[in-house]
Amino acid sequence: MSELETPIDLEDPTLSELEARAGHTRPAFGEDAHILCDNLVRIYKTEGVEVVALQGLDLLVEKSELIAIVGASGSGKSTLLNVLSGLDVPTAGVARVAGTDLLAMTAKDRLRYRRELVGFIWQQTARNLLPYLSARENVHLPRRLAGRGAGADRPPVDDLLDLLGVGYCADRKPAEMSGGEQQRVAIAVALSNSPQVILADEPTGELDSENSEQVFAALRGANRELGVTAVVVTHDPLVSEQVDRTVGIRDGRTSSETLRREASDGNIIAEEYAVLDRVGRLQLPRDFTGTLGMERRVRLELERDHIGVWPDKPQPEDPQ
Repeated sequence: MSELETPIDLEDPTLSELEARAGHTRPAFGEDAHILCDNLVRIYKTEGVEVVALQGLDLLVEKSELIAIVGASGSGKSTLLNVLSGLDVPTAGVARVAGTDLLAMTAKDRLRYRRELVGFIWQQTARNLLPYLSARENVHLPRRLAGRGAGADRPPVDDLLDLLGVGYCADRKPAEMSGGEQQRVAIAVALSNSPQVILADEPTGELDSENSEQVFAALRGANRELGVTAVVVTHDPLVSEQVDRTVGIRDGRTSSETLRREASDGNIIAEEYAVLDRVGRLQLPRDFTGTLGMERRVRLELERDHIGVWPDKPQPEDPQ
């Protein structure tokens, strides 16, 4: 029997099996990503009413990347952060952080995940630090709770504080520090157990511009020096304009990405893109659709190198 005549068992073959038989494979969606959300759904029930906070959200974050997530109030960005931190459980879809399946964790797994794999920074400075402990004691506390010492894989507490520019605050209690100093110490607390990912929810929301800049510089320094992946939810343009990638969320889905790069003349160029999800959906900016009167449906035309999107009715010409 020739090779072409070799019988093939086609009983419920998977796509990967068929591709393997053909001699090639296709990488799975986000298989190399440090953070993966695939068609993520979160539904809340309050007083008999269902609220869909996340509606099939897709997100990929690479290892050691620093990104900002922006969106209007109610867009789903805080829900997303709560899911990634292990504080909330998704309703459906896929959510994976540093190889951990967030939908398959037990209560014990979830506790270990929050202690060891992720660090979290709240907007409210009072939620990040215990008021009766010094900065050094606050940073050491997560290690005590996890039953850990300094260890080779965890930098000394004072080194962490120095890295974030608040080494001089080591013996101060929170009431003796400014809001910006408290937030930088809070970053050190989040980094105490050498997590792979840190998540920050509006970390500069209560600070003035000078302190905000210092806090974000500390986040950038931790990302650069320690290689930790960082996701920052923010309304602060100072933050969102100083990362390489800003992800916009609208109506529970990722809607846009702004990529920044340095041009040859040293200027920073920012380019905004609409996000195309895995089934081909994209969200057009409201100011675009409003200007052109696009409602309900649009007309598409496939060109050689792009897709044209047109209103279903021609626009009236401007009077001369």
